[in-house]
Amino acid sequence: MNLRQLRYVVATADHGTMTSAAQALYVAQPALSRAVRELERELGVELFARSGRGVVLTPVGERVVRQARIALDAVEAIEGLSVARANGRGAELRIATTPSLEPELTGRLIPRFARDQSAVRVRVVRCEGRDDVAVKLRTGAADLALTDLPVPGDLAAHPFEQREVVLISPPGLKVREPVPLTALDGMRLVLPARGSDRRVEIDTMLKRIGATPVVAVESDERGSWIGWVRAGMGSLLWYRNQLDDTEGVAVRSFMPPITRLIGLVHAHRQLPPVARDFLAFAKETAKTPRSRDPH
Repeated sequence: MNLRQLRYVVATADHGTMTSAAQALYVAQPALSRAVRELERELGVELFARSGRGVVLTPVGERVVRQARIALDAVEAIEGLSVARANGRGAELRIATTPSLEPELTGRLIPRFARDQSAVRVRVVRCEGRDDVAVKLRTGAADLALTDLPVPGDLAAHPFEQREVVLISPPGLKVREPVPLTALDGMRLVLPARGSDRRVEIDTMLKRIGATPVVAVESDERGSWIGWVRAGMGSLLWYRNQLDDTEGVAVRSFMPPITRLIGLVHAHRQLPPVARDFLAFAKETAKTPRSRDPH
């Protein structure tokens, strides 16, 4: 038995379905279901019974959840004792992230956090991808990570930002609005250079949609992308909240929307005080409208 299993059982009891519980915790639903089943096997009891499309607690499940809440509250209270600290003096915070999200971390979050926590040394742990991020957290090589959600069930997730991918195109492009995903098949696109992290991200997105565009321009000169679109060379896929100068181009949403949810993630263990501080800071930052970054 472990705290992760108890958290999953309590969340399932609160939300009525394992799917809703997994969504609330930002973990994969199969991982949550597997953890609950493992706990049932370990205890030798059935915690949930099916009811319509959801689940309800069995009598023994109600008793387990009641005790689980007490245990989780006790753990939270114990972790709260770490608030008594010397203002993080001399502390180090290690944050893992993927190449495509590193600019978000080093350009936005860390500088703002450092203004109020100047004594804290923040070290960025660079990872090759989401799988590598999970390894760094599990092995203790990083305290926190900024990555895409959802994450495996043995990690705790805190959503930070939902990003909408939009189509930036010459105004004269004739396309239905909102743009159907099928319209991307055969469309001329301005794309990041082949092999770059941003290109891998977009190629993965297009593969998931099942679209094969025509490559109009390939370049990592991000400052030139909008100019090429204005010149009518092709359209661009990018995040709405990272757009600055949209004069002379049309910004169109997709239907269904294309979104990317990113969040702060950590292992299910007691966090160092400075990591708790960073989490609180990031959650507050997520509530504040961001300034647009043209670079």
